[in-house]
Amino acid sequence: MSQAQPEGPGRSFAKRYEVDEGWQLDTLAVHAGQEPDELTGAVAPPIYQTSTYAQDGVGDPRGGFEYARTQNPTRARLERAVATLEGAEHGIAFASGSAATVTIAELAAPDEEILVGDDVYGGTFRYFDKVLRPRGVRIRFVDMTSRDALTEALSERTRLVWFETPTNPWLKLVDIARVAEAARESSGARGEHPIVVVDNTFASPAIQRPIELGADIAFHSATKYLAGHSDTVNGVVATGRAELAERLRFLQNAMGAVPGPFDCFLVLRGLRTLALRAERHAQNAMAVASMLAERDDVELVRYPGLTEGRHAHPQAELARNQMRVAGGMVSFIPAAGGHHGRDAAERAIALCEATRVFALAESLGGVESLIEVPAVMTHASVAGSPLQVPDALVRLSCGIEAADDLIADLRQALDQA
Repeated sequence: MSQAQPEGPGRSFAKRYEVDEGWQLDTLAVHAGQEPDELTGAVAPPIYQTSTYAQDGVGDPRGGFEYARTQNPTRARLERAVATLEGAEHGIAFASGSAATVTIAELAAPDEEILVGDDVYGGTFRYFDKVLRPRGVRIRFVDMTSRDALTEALSERTRLVWFETPTNPWLKLVDIARVAEAARESSGARGEHPIVVVDNTFASPAIQRPIELGADIAFHSATKYLAGHSDTVNGVVATGRAELAERLRFLQNAMGAVPGPFDCFLVLRGLRTLALRAERHAQNAMAVASMLAERDDVELVRYPGLTEGRHAHPQAELARNQMRVAGGMVSFIPAAGGHHGRDAAERAIALCEATRVFALAESLGGVESLIEVPAVMTHASVAGSPLQVPDALVRLSCGIEAADDLIADLRQALDQA
């Protein structure tokens, strides 16, 4: 079955609807991949809910479309949209962020090495540690914020350098351009420079564009900020390197972890408001973080936008240089004590169970605000490892509600805890 990427509806539409490369991201978010339908002019392009396509002749598929696992017009729109937003040439969509993780990781063979940031999503750690490592792929967790640590870790076995920024859940920042430079100066597996992979889920291209900073691959759990409404599961990879895109498309088809067209439509719909949502998420997160930083019963606040006081982010300057805004995620640790004299971990659980606007739930990046305790929720799989997170750490995903309501909700929860 051919791996060629078909043009898809909208690609050859009238030039008046083509994406202008000079447009700002706010405009691209609305229009990239969203061209009016080529056949009818429908402003909301149709969902191609089909499993296969009639061919004009034997071996002569119309427009290159043969079978929906391999190609789908709605998926092609999403892939084109995310590639455009990331400043890349190629996009490849998957059934989930985890499916994207698994597929990218297939670029490393047994006895080759993946250097991974030392603060990552629990599911990423689980796959690397429990699946790839037993298969013979070498996995090393490295503090990517340290140039010396990265330089010392790079070796002739290194195939991939993989990290999140901001990281999950500590919100550490990694200097993407610096890591990319270090990789280019190193000769890794197969005598090639290591492939730099950035999980851009916590930021989204509305906040930072890793490929423009030298990364080879940027990818997302599109479930989060790209879709933005907590109603779909999806993953998308973007790259500017044609040979990587060709290999990833082959794996996408061969492994079969592709998203359905309706899920792609939901992400496309979410992208249209991404730029606006990113700004509101960040405004609310800054207001929440500032409130938490003022409380005596909060031991630690971690937010890239905090620049002053005892809770100032240690990499706030990097945030200003690398990120458009500081993002919508906040992590903090309550102090022991409180109204009931609880320890910090007990207070963390109590306050998470007392919020009314913040929903107690895993995930992030939706229009609604979420709260969780990573140690027993999203990061339970890192327990007992060097990546283990404190039991008292609380992670917030700040939605787009009124900031005053979010602050009031957290205040009453902290007062009760």
